[in-house]
Amino acid sequence: MDSGYIWLGLYFLFNLSLTLYNKLLLINFRYPWTLTAIHTLCGTIGCYILYSFNIFTPAKLGDRENIVMILFSVLYTINIAISNVSLNLVSVPFHQVVRAMTPVFTILLSILFLQKSYPKMIYLSLLPVVCGVGFATFAEYDYSFIGFVLTVLGTILASVKTIVTNRVQVGRLKLNPLDLLFRMSPLAFVQCIMYAYVTGELDQVKQFSETSMTWSLALALLFNGVIAFGLNVVSFTANKKTSALTMTVAGNVKQVLSIILAVVIFDYVINAINAFGIILTLLGGAWYGYEELSQKQKTTINILPTSTSDIKHPDDKQGLLSEKHSA
Repeated sequence: MDSGYIWLGLYFLFNLSLTLYNKLLLINFRYPWTLTAIHTLCGTIGCYILYSFNIFTPAKLGDRENIVMILFSVLYTINIAISNVSLNLVSVPFHQVVRAMTPVFTILLSILFLQKSYPKMIYLSLLPVVCGVGFATFAEYDYSFIGFVLTVLGTILASVKTIVTNRVQVGRLKLNPLDLLFRMSPLAFVQCIMYAYVTGELDQVKQFSETSMTWSLALALLFNGVIAFGLNVVSFTANKKTSALTMTVAGNVKQVLSIILAVVIFDYVINAINAFGIILTLLGGAWYGYEELSQKQKTTINILPTSTSDIKHPDDKQGLLSEKHSA
C-alpha cells in the first residue's frame, strides 16, 4: 500500500462512486451545503473512531500550526462555496472546461511560490489532458462576466488547496493524512452549517425533514457520508504519495471517466467530438503517468553509486595499501 498508483486507483474508485451517488441523492435531496456538512461530520466521527483504536497519533502543533489548520479548513469550504455559486452563473460545460485548467494553475503556482521546475515532457503531456476535457464537454458555452471571474477564481483556489494539502503532509509539518482530516473535518463542518444557515438552506432542510424524510433516505445519506470519508482519506493519502500536480491531472481524467459512466448508467448522449475528447484525455493521462514514472526512475538511478570504484572489495590490495598508508 506504499505505492502512489494504488492510492490513485482507490481515488478514482471512491471519487467516481461518490460523484454518481451525489447525483442520485441530489435529485430528491437538493441541499448541497447540508450534504457537504454530512460528509464533514462523517469525517469527524470516522477519524475519532480510528483515533480511539490508536490507528494514528495526532501530532503536537503549536499556535501557528493550528492557525494554518483553520485557514486550510476555510480554504476548503470557500472553494466549495465559490464552485457552487459559479456553477449557477455559467453552463456546466463551460464550468468543466475552466476547471480543466487546474493542472496549469498548479504548475504556475508551484513555479512562482515553491520554486519548482518540471521537465519539458511533463508540460507537453498536460496539453492533451487539458484540451481533451474541452472536447469531451463541448456544448453550448453560456456564461456571464461575474460567472467567468468566479469560475476562474474557484479553479485557482482548487489548485491552491491541492498544493497546500501536499505541503502540509510532506513539508515541515509532515501530518498523517488521518491527522489532517481529523483536524480539518470539524472546522469544515461548522463552516458548512454556517453557510447553510446564511443561505437559508437549513430552514428548507428542516421543512423537508418534517414532510419528506424517510428511513431509507436517511440511511442513504449516512452511507454517502461514509463514502465521502473514505474518499477524503484516500485523496489525502494519494496526494501525499504522489504530488499536487498528479492529483489535478487525476481530477481531469476523473471528469471524462464520469462522462463514460454517465453514458452507461444514465443514457447520456455524446457526439464524435465528445468521444474524441474522452480518448484524448485518457491518452494524455497515461502519457503523464509514464513521464512521471520515468522521472522517478531517473531520480532513483542518480541516487545509486555511479561506479564500482566507490565500493571497496576485500581483494583490492591497492585499496588496502592506500588505507594502510593513510592510517
